[in-house]
Amino acid sequence: MNRLATVATILGVVLTILLFSSSHKSAKAATALPDPAVDEKLSSQKGQAKVVLAGGCFWGLQAVFEHVKGVKHVTAGYSGGTLKNPSYEEVSSGRTGHAESIEIEFDPSKITVGMLLKVFFSVAHNPTELNRQGPDTGTQYRSAIFYENEEQQRIAQGYVDQLNAAKVFSGPIVTQILPFQTFYRAEEYHQDYAVQHPDNPYIARFDLPKIKDLQQEFPNLYH
Repeated sequence: MNRLATVATILGVVLTILLFSSSHKSAKAATALPDPAVDEKLSSQKGQAKVVLAGGCFWGLQAVFEHVKGVKHVTAGYSGGTLKNPSYEEVSSGRTGHAESIEIEFDPSKITVGMLLKVFFSVAHNPTELNRQGPDTGTQYRSAIFYENEEQQRIAQGYVDQLNAAKVFSGPIVTQILPFQTFYRAEEYHQDYAVQHPDNPYIARFDLPKIKDLQQEFPNLYH
């Protein structure tokens, strides 16, 4: 479903919900997770690395990771499909194979891939929802990790196996772990959407609470 095309239709319903429920209550409460048993060590030198993640609406994902220490830049875009240079409308159709994604550029001397994944699984989205996230449905909203190298693959698979074995969630993790191919930057109006539109009912209900969860669950990582 195209969020922008349906905002006018659902606005009245959403505003009614907001009047009768706290706008600070997350659609998915943060889940306390163990640190990843398989992870890389912090680099001894400053640098730049990337990882691409998908987990529902990229507005919320971008907003969360922009508040994580060690993250230099987060870009909203599309990854995992076959169509070159897709538009938002094409991805929203669910026929391109792409997922709404974010590209995270981070300093490996300040944060590890494993800790980024801990944030991803605990407060950024619900990894047990298949081809959906909250009110958004379709493969374009699937949960996925697009690893850049074998080390990222090892860390991602190790953490998923660890969390499933510990049964920290009520159901199995459905996050796909796939080799990175191409990342396409989304249209400019999608970049920093939550920052630009904090009063948007969708942002207030589904995305801003994730930032609050990040601050509460990861005070040492939040900035």
